[in-house]
Amino acid sequence: MKLKNKIYKSINNLYYKARFDQLMSDNSGMGVVEVILIIIVLVGLVVIFRTQITKIVNTLFSKLTSKINTF
Repeated sequence: MKLKNKIYKSINNLYYKARFDQLMSDNSGMGVVEVILIIIVLVGLVVIFRTQITKIVNTLFSKLTSKINTF
């Protein structure tokens, strides 16, 4: 019985090692991770420069409305 258990255990170990190697070599999710990191960086920049961005947008809108009112 002990030999049978050792054989099952070694087969299980081989299966999990092969599965682990397969998962480590699979790079299909890398694109998703990169996109998420880019979004996080962009959100961080918007949070940091929020006041400057709102000043620029307000200036642009005021110039646009003044140009529209001249027509």
